[in-house]
Amino acid sequence: MSDNLLWGFEMEENRISYHKSVQMLYKKIKKDNMTNIWDRYQAQGFGDPDKRCPFCMGGVRCDLCSNGPCRADVEKDKRGVCGITGDGMAMRMMLLRNVMGASTYHYHTVQTVETLHATAQGKTPFEIKEPEKLKVFANILGIDNSDSINEVAIRLCNFVEKDFNRKYYEPSQIVEVLATNERKNIWKKLDIFPGGIYSEMMLSTSSCLTNVDGFYKSLALKAMRLGISMAYQSQIVNEYCQDILFGIPRPHQMRVDLGVLDPDYVNVLPNGHEPFLGFAMVQLARKPEWQKKAKAVGAKGLRIIANIETGQEMIQRWEMDDVFYGFTGNWIMQEAILASGCVDLFVADMNCSMPIDPIYAEKYKFKLIPVSELVAFEGIEERINYTPNKAEEQAIQLLQMAIDNYRIRRDTIEPVTKLPINDALVGFSTESILEALGGKLDPLLDAIKAGTIFGVAGMVSCTTLRDTGQDVHTVHIAKELIKKDILVLSMGCGNGAVQVAGLCKPNAKEFAGPGLKTICEQLNIPPVLSYGTCTDTGRLADLLAGISKALGDVPIPDLPVAAVAPEYMEQKATIDAVFALGLGLYTYVNPVPTVTGAPNLVKLLAQDCKQVTGGILNVEPDSIKAVKGIINHIENKRKKLGISKERAFATS
Repeated sequence: MSDNLLWGFEMEENRISYHKSVQMLYKKIKKDNMTNIWDRYQAQGFGDPDKRCPFCMGGVRCDLCSNGPCRADVEKDKRGVCGITGDGMAMRMMLLRNVMGASTYHYHTVQTVETLHATAQGKTPFEIKEPEKLKVFANILGIDNSDSINEVAIRLCNFVEKDFNRKYYEPSQIVEVLATNERKNIWKKLDIFPGGIYSEMMLSTSSCLTNVDGFYKSLALKAMRLGISMAYQSQIVNEYCQDILFGIPRPHQMRVDLGVLDPDYVNVLPNGHEPFLGFAMVQLARKPEWQKKAKAVGAKGLRIIANIETGQEMIQRWEMDDVFYGFTGNWIMQEAILASGCVDLFVADMNCSMPIDPIYAEKYKFKLIPVSELVAFEGIEERINYTPNKAEEQAIQLLQMAIDNYRIRRDTIEPVTKLPINDALVGFSTESILEALGGKLDPLLDAIKAGTIFGVAGMVSCTTLRDTGQDVHTVHIAKELIKKDILVLSMGCGNGAVQVAGLCKPNAKEFAGPGLKTICEQLNIPPVLSYGTCTDTGRLADLLAGISKALGDVPIPDLPVAAVAPEYMEQKATIDAVFALGLGLYTYVNPVPTVTGAPNLVKLLAQDCKQVTGGILNVEPDSIKAVKGIINHIENKRKKLGISKERAFATS
């Protein structure tokens, strides 16, 4: 069914979004007769919007060679033409998704390292804001940090680039230094201790060729190996280098939700995952001459509005003012944001800019400019590919485009106003958590031992329309967790979900259980800590390593923690989940991944993996049942550590 046939159809509000702002703008989109993600999702279904091809949903179809497409049925031993089983098909496709996720994460890391290198040479508008973190990180990696800050930064860049380029059989020095001994021993025993990430991506991709590796267990181990490489070489290096450049995240207030959009301002939205041009534009826009330029065309001023994961990178580090005004939300909001009639320039970097955006640009009169060679749109020829040593020049071009567009947009488009606005406490990191605790993890560990905090959940999530509306499942899971005294560290698009939903501000303590509420009151923190983007998964692994060490080198699988992905969506999320299993974590994932037609693979991930790495996959669409599973897991770990206490939890 064409989505055009559904233009007269309106979804129920809870199938659109958790957020009132998005529900309001969906009505505007429908009124304007615009194609949109909700109608397109409905059109893909087989009657039921969530019902799709059963072979595709089960992961047991393949079109990699000309003998296909093939379908498999494990129960009947129906195989692909080459002889691959349904289990092999499902895991091979999962590994290919993992490669896409890892390569995209690493693209961001390469851009960050190049930006740091150029900054150390004095070729960018940026400066090294955290020299002490640079020295500490260099020392951890065994790099001489005795010279000037710029020289140390260049050495760090050279060191990590050399490690990225190691052969897959040459052990990564970054992983060797940053991972715990217990994990390293497990990975070496399983032969999944990685080499350089480029070579690991080659190894994984080559294994997926027809008639190369069709054994689901072998493919799963290669996926874990790639995940380990990605987490340490891509994610940790990326976030630490961004901290060095733009500042360590520290708690501060931030305006959130679509009410941050004021049509009487020139509004620039950096969008995607890389914050470089976003920060460069903020630095310029804070100068009086740029505000004068905006006012000269009739605007009240010039604002940079943080958007999606680029926005998360920015708001975690820099405080708001009347120029860097606030944060909108996550990627499913994109068409709603663009239909608001408030946007002058949409700056699309390496991720999360939708192919439909040019149609919205034409309708709502904003400039759409790709700023990464990864991103292209049908019908859009103009682009500015980010180059570190041209960052200021490129930011000037972009701001001028936005100002030039203001009158076109303001004179022709009727904007949506009075949209909801909220506030959130953002900017938590390992360092800022330690600072809040007086420099040691002891107060947190004491609270966990006493049962005041029952456990910790690292929520690394996307957002999806499968089964529920945007962010509905994420918010329900987060509320259930904090109700049970589980402290939540939120990352990714799911972080935007809980920020906009109001769970990342201190008064959200009212949703928390009595123990967690006490901690929130003592430290004046929310029960859900805004911990960053999806790339901060590596930062979470580093925090867990610190907790393990503080508890006397307790193995990570024995900690009272869980990884939680209530609304995973795309390929980067799949490599995060595989890494979590390799790290030894209880890993809750929703929606149901496309592996259900592969019963042996499901058994490996959901049962047998516990005896291999200590990790285990749990899949459950029902939020109450999902949290019950997490609680049972944490209680078992508390018993093993000898800190279990009798607790009575409500079931809803």
